[in-house]
Amino acid sequence: MSLDPRAAATSGLRTAMVDRLTSTGVLTDPLLRDALLHVRREVLLPHAYVRVSGPGADPIEWRLLDGSHPDDRQEWLDLIHSDESILLQRDGEQLDALPRGPVTGGHMTSMSTYSPATIEVLQALRLEPGQRYLELGPGPGVSLALAAAVTGPRLAVGVERGGHMAAFAQRNLDRLGLGAAVVEGDALDGHPAGGTFDRIHSGIGVPSVPQAWVEQLAPGGWLLTTLVTRTPSWPGRLGVTRTRTGLVEATLRGGSRGYRPMLGHRWLDAIGHRARIVADPGTRRATRLAPPPDDAYGFWLAAAYHVGSVVRDFQAETITLVAPEEDSWAVAGPGDGTVRVHGPRDIWAELEELHTRWERAGRPDAYRVELGDGTGRQHVTSGTGPKALAWTLPPLPPVLRQMPRPGIPADAVPLLADAVQDVGLPELSARRPGDGR
Repeated sequence: MSLDPRAAATSGLRTAMVDRLTSTGVLTDPLLRDALLHVRREVLLPHAYVRVSGPGADPIEWRLLDGSHPDDRQEWLDLIHSDESILLQRDGEQLDALPRGPVTGGHMTSMSTYSPATIEVLQALRLEPGQRYLELGPGPGVSLALAAAVTGPRLAVGVERGGHMAAFAQRNLDRLGLGAAVVEGDALDGHPAGGTFDRIHSGIGVPSVPQAWVEQLAPGGWLLTTLVTRTPSWPGRLGVTRTRTGLVEATLRGGSRGYRPMLGHRWLDAIGHRARIVADPGTRRATRLAPPPDDAYGFWLAAAYHVGSVVRDFQAETITLVAPEEDSWAVAGPGDGTVRVHGPRDIWAELEELHTRWERAGRPDAYRVELGDGTGRQHVTSGTGPKALAWTLPPLPPVLRQMPRPGIPADAVPLLADAVQDVGLPELSARRPGDGR
């Protein structure tokens, strides 16, 4: 029997994708490698939006690729097997029979995170057959499908807020026959039926950890999520474990990327200040602080909390930090011992002071998080003693618990795809959580 040429073509693209991820050192887990080779992405991602307009455009111009249309098929196949994030849904729309071609306006409300970030998270969870897996905010279900392929049938479940996306994902997952399930519900409440899970993965960022997530973590279990602040520039990556004796331990680290924030969370951006900064970088002054490297994640994570309401424009040639609500900015570099500052707030002076405290604390790259019992605030610290660097996480705002309503403003559900292009996140070759808007 001859092999269907279309099936052979998609199989070849999956193999090439896996080989690329392996050769770059991203993919190392043999169980996950096998899952990637066998989970048919074309079933889970039957269409994709491509952004046409450039940064700052309003309204945004899109083009929808229909994988079943011969004129779109090759571009669509190449895209869904690339390292890009796949944009699936605008403004919570229904997902059946979307018209292909040009589309104007709206913001993406669901996407599939680009492959390297997905692989990184799933490998960090160390999935094994027989584990109970919960995904909060699975979107179209790509990472849920991969997890199900490893854990086995009827062990992987996702909780999805959007009813249209939940039905879409379940229908496509059923076609794959992996035994994965998607239930509609508020991810902040965990699985609506309760129970405990060996691995919990949140595909959405939160300012602090919902108590329900901790309660649904089984002894010996691991939870991974992103902590978000008002800046998309320096996300926090939180890992929570429950020991076999029931003790909960949580560690927060910085990183180059994270997941999009939940409904209602608003990020700052530097777009409106770019032209002004180019025209007037600010007053030059001496600085004792050379621009910290991008991979000083422990420092930049602390800056997200201690130097608040500031966003970095990663598209600028030098380090450019903006406090848009105070019309202030700082432009540093290229390492000549000076910095330019503008506005009533000296952002760079705040960084200088924080850097001194960070060095005094031992240049931490990881922080301990005290989650408490859900009745009080959650606290972060680099250690003990007077030199420790510490802060308190903000509570979950009530708006995050509201379900989407018809007519909700398009910019009330911003995602990372817009953030990377418009706000200026680190170049991640995709969406990118981390990148959120």
